[in-house]
Amino acid sequence: MDINTKKLKKNAFRVTKVRNKTASRIRVPGGHLEAKYLPVLQHIAETYGDGTLHITNRQGFEIPGIDFEKMVEVNALLESIITGMDINREEENGGYPAAGTRNIAACVGNRVCPYACYDTTAFAQRIEKAVFPNDLHFKIALTGCSNDCAKVRMHDFGIIGMTEPQFEPDRCVTCGACVKACTKKSTGALTMVNFRPQRDAQRCIGCGECVLACPNMAWTRSEEKYYRLTLLGRSGKKNPRLGENFVKWIDADSIVQIILNTYEYVEKYIDPEAPGGKEHIGYIVDRTGFEEFYKWAMKGVHLSDKAEITSPMYWSGIRYQ
Repeated sequence: MDINTKKLKKNAFRVTKVRNKTASRIRVPGGHLEAKYLPVLQHIAETYGDGTLHITNRQGFEIPGIDFEKMVEVNALLESIITGMDINREEENGGYPAAGTRNIAACVGNRVCPYACYDTTAFAQRIEKAVFPNDLHFKIALTGCSNDCAKVRMHDFGIIGMTEPQFEPDRCVTCGACVKACTKKSTGALTMVNFRPQRDAQRCIGCGECVLACPNMAWTRSEEKYYRLTLLGRSGKKNPRLGENFVKWIDADSIVQIILNTYEYVEKYIDPEAPGGKEHIGYIVDRTGFEEFYKWAMKGVHLSDKAEITSPMYWSGIRYQ
């Protein structure tokens, strides 16, 4: 059977090693979905696939073993999931309209985890609505705190939750639990001065360990939500590397704007001969220089006085010869 593989992949189906068989790739922004959609996936897998589901490393699902001629029927069945999860689409029953921008991954966030500084699911879904569908090769991940369970430094954009601890001295019983926790588990930003903990703002990474350790709620999380934005981590065959800090104590609106600005930057500078039309953002920045990327990324971005920018930025990583 003749098949337009470019069109197939754009519709979120995979070219597999099995002749005349494909795999459907299902987006789950933030890795969170209601259990009522699982029977739909089971039905597709058992009726049209090989009876199995693969959970991808980006928290989506992949259903292998689907005949090419059944893709239209599978797309129609996916409609309830796409609309139920409020994922942007271009036509009814047409399936996913793009696959270049990968599923946005996230840790479980503060809906479940006491360490998380924000609702990672909600923020992931917000970013999804802003960027999808798009054919450009972007990888975005969110993690609730500095533990970075989602390994966001491996992505083009990594979003790490931060909090600015608020101290109420009248509630402090001078037990030292916060200082011990910060020293043992984090950066040692707290010290005891005159029987009260003192926070070194330059050393504090906003992890919230002091909040969790305090038995009397003398430390609480700030009402304002802050984040650490890391840039341009990647895997691959040339120069895999971890993402580096770009902005600390940044707000959510600024993050979304920087990401959207980067789409414009990539559209301008992507290599027109890039294999499959895909090029890691980091390689484009390597080619144009960070200063040019910065000019595009920060267009229309208004950071608070608290935000700390790293500029210029440098990356190292492994360089294969």
